[in-house]
Amino acid sequence: MRIAYLDCSTGIAGDMTLAALIDAGADDGVIRAGIESLGLKGVQLKTETVVKGGFRSTYVKIEHPEQHAHRHLSDIHKILDRAEAITDSQKSLAREIFLAVAQAEARVHGSTVDKVHFHEVGAIDSIVDIVGVAMGFDLLGIDQVYCSYVPTGSGKVRIDHGVCPVPTPGTAELLKGIPLADVPIEAELTTPTGAAIVKTLVDHFSKSLPAMTVEQVGYGAGTMDFPSRANILRLFVGTAIASADFDQVYLLETNLDDISGEVIGYTKQKLLDEGALDVFSMAIQMKKERPGVILSAICRPDQLETMETIIFHETATFGIRRQLIERSKRLRESITIDSDWGPIEGKLGWRDGEPAVFTPEFKSCSKVAKEQGMPLREVYRTIEAWYQKAEMDEDDGEVYGHDLQGGHSHDHDHNHDHDGGHDHNHDHDGGHSHDQDSVTRYNDTVMDDEI
Repeated sequence: MRIAYLDCSTGIAGDMTLAALIDAGADDGVIRAGIESLGLKGVQLKTETVVKGGFRSTYVKIEHPEQHAHRHLSDIHKILDRAEAITDSQKSLAREIFLAVAQAEARVHGSTVDKVHFHEVGAIDSIVDIVGVAMGFDLLGIDQVYCSYVPTGSGKVRIDHGVCPVPTPGTAELLKGIPLADVPIEAELTTPTGAAIVKTLVDHFSKSLPAMTVEQVGYGAGTMDFPSRANILRLFVGTAIASADFDQVYLLETNLDDISGEVIGYTKQKLLDEGALDVFSMAIQMKKERPGVILSAICRPDQLETMETIIFHETATFGIRRQLIERSKRLRESITIDSDWGPIEGKLGWRDGEPAVFTPEFKSCSKVAKEQGMPLREVYRTIEAWYQKAEMDEDDGEVYGHDLQGGHSHDHDHNHDHDGGHDHNHDHDGGHSHDQDSVTRYNDTVMDDEI
C-alpha cells in the first residue's frame, strides 16, 4: 500500500501542500496543464527552490490578475467541470475539499452549503492550491494519508470579516475531531485551505512516522519566516510495512450514578443508531460507595461531536473523558452464502499470514433458527461448515488463501469519510479474486464495528 505522511511541524496551508507534492515527485507539468484547463484568465503556477531555516524546499506562487469575486460552491463546480486536463477522480477529490470548506463556512455563518460564498478559499490562488493538491496526491498514487498533530498557531489575523483570533472560525470548524499540537508561534500556521485538506484526505493521525519504507521526501515552503524553526511542510511518500490494517478512534467515557438503567439503555441504542462503532457499559463502585455505571462509546474522529452531544443531552452528565486511540483491525468484507435456507449474510476477516475468520450475522442466523425451530448455536455451526466447504471446493482443499502480500487480493474500496460527505475510493487491485456461486462478496462494504 502506498502511503504519505504529512509532517506539519509549522502547520499546513494549501500552497505548502502543493509545493511538497511537487517536491516529492508529482509532475508539475501535468499539474500546470490541469490548472490552465480551468479557464482562469491570466493564472500561472510558478515554482522555485528556496531555503527556509537553512533547508532547501520548493515554493509555489500563483500569479493572477487582481480579482474581487466571491464565489459559491456551484461556481467552483462549473470551473472544475470545464477542465479537460483534470481526471474525474481528481475533480471528485477537489470537490470534496471544497465541500468541507462550504460545510464549515455554512455552520459558522448560519447559512447553507448552497448559499454560502467563499472568501479566501474562493480566491484564485486557493482554487489553484486545492485543485493542484487533488491532482498531486492522485499523481503520486497515494492510497492512505497519515498526518502529524496539527498546530494552529496563535495571535490574530485580519480576514474579510475583520480581525479574528487564530484559528479563525472557519479553520476551527474544519479542525473538529482532529488532534492539535501546541507550537508557540504567534501566526496563523494552519489556514482554512490547509485544514480542509487535512479534514478531507487524512486517514490516520500520529505523532511519529508510520511503519513505512520511505521512497520520497518533499519539502513545501510557507510564505512566512520564523526565527526559531524552518517554516516547511514535509511530505513522506512510500510503502506501508504493516501486517494488519489499523485506524484511530475516540473512546468516550462517563461515570453515571443518578439515572435509571432504562435511560442508559436508551442512550446506548441512540449512540449505535447514530453510527457509533461500539457502545458498552460496566458496573462500578463510585465515591461514597455509590453504585454507578461507566458508559463507553467508540467512534470515528468525525463522529466525535455527534456522540458527545448525545451523551450530554441524554444523561445530563457533567463531563466526558475522551481518548484518541489506535486500533488494529482485521481487513474485512461483507459476504453472502447461498444456503439451503436461503441467503445468509456474514463477514470475513483476515490478517496477513493467518487463516481467514468467517462470522455469520446474527440477524440471518436468528431468522433461520425461528423458521426452522432449531437452536441458534446449531444454525451458527451449520452455516460455518457450509462456508468452509465452499472454500474447500473453490481452492481444491485449501480453505484459507488470504495472503495480503502475495497474489491474492480482494478489491477493497477504502472510504475516507469525514464529515459525512466524503467518499474517496482507492482500489487496491490484486491478482486473485473469488468467483463462485455459493459465496458472494460485496467488497464495497467495509465494516468498522465491534472493535
